[in-house]
Amino acid sequence: MRWEVWLAYFAACWVIAVSPGSGAVLSMSHGLSYGLRRTSTTIFGLQTGLVIVLLIAGGGLGALLLASEQAFMVVKTVGALYLIYLGVQQWRTRVESGGDGAAGAGPVRVSVMSARRRFATGLLTNVTNPKGIIFMVAVLPQFIDPNHPLAPQLVILALTMCCVDLIVMHGYALLASRMQGLFRNARAVRWQNRVFGSVLMAVGAALFFVRRQHA
Repeated sequence: MRWEVWLAYFAACWVIAVSPGSGAVLSMSHGLSYGLRRTSTTIFGLQTGLVIVLLIAGGGLGALLLASEQAFMVVKTVGALYLIYLGVQQWRTRVESGGDGAAGAGPVRVSVMSARRRFATGLLTNVTNPKGIIFMVAVLPQFIDPNHPLAPQLVILALTMCCVDLIVMHGYALLASRMQGLFRNARAVRWQNRVFGSVLMAVGAALFFVRRQHA
């Protein structure tokens, strides 16, 4: 891969990563709820899902998926329903006050997902996102040289995108975790969960309007 091609792809990765999406919402939500260290597990799940999507698109399966109306509809529906499910779960997260005073006062105890579940949540969020597959199918061919072996190029593209996305998602999680001090009582945490839950549900609902690309 030529340096100028890689640099163009590197710049595109930053634009993609910084653009708000379900991964950014999830990183901020978990960063605010669990802190940066625990959210790293979620973010590594996001990267695993990102690599899977990139390999699917780069290997030609993405184009095959987009060519089938039924297959694309299944992926789109699963992705939309999964994000809506995450939003509902976020909305219903149990928050308890450890204080003895009025409701909503005192220290807050929030139910924390296990590391395995946080990783799986990140992975499934990216794998079931049809917008990611559409974007990869549209963008990757511009940076792949058909005159050279495909596998090494996919490795370079995947490592570049994951490194950039790791930085950006950790940035989102860090910014959100710094706001934890504003949510020291149960009432504030419940509202935080409802806001992020609503955003996840809205992003999921928006996926129903994603259309398959036509040749």
